[in-house]
Amino acid sequence: MEIKTLKLHYGGKPMPWGKACVVSGFKGLVFLGGVEGIEPETRVKSSQAEVFQPVDVAQGVEAQARLCFQKLKSALEETGSALNNIVKMWYYVVGDFPEGLAYSEQWQTICRVREEFFQEHAPNLCINKNPPVFDLIGIKSLALPDMLIEIAAEAVI
Repeated sequence: MEIKTLKLHYGGKPMPWGKACVVSGFKGLVFLGGVEGIEPETRVKSSQAEVFQPVDVAQGVEAQARLCFQKLKSALEETGSALNNIVKMWYYVVGDFPEGLAYSEQWQTICRVREEFFQEHAPNLCINKNPPVFDLIGIKSLALPDMLIEIAAEAVI
């Protein structure tokens, strides 16, 4: 299998965030729904359905981001893939971003945590090695009030 991430250009100039990912020779795809910064949950039955009751939402975007990346790694390994096989990521970050999410303290913190985590577990995904394609989305809220970040990913096997 070969994964190649390319920087895109328009009019002969690099697009600020433009990337493409070309994958060949893979066996399958893994689509991961959002992983979040919630410590292990318990399930309780309601009259409607089985629901999650969070035991502990990690405090702060840094702690939640760390837990998200740990859960992402675990989920990919459980499905037969790996961090190095990620081809696309979606970051959902809660907040008010008048200057834009890309310039926010929250995003800078997430980038630092991501870089530390990938340096240890998947150096090919570090920023200086052209990491996977991703979308950065600023939102007002997630499923629970204390959640600040959720990450979804697509990987190959």
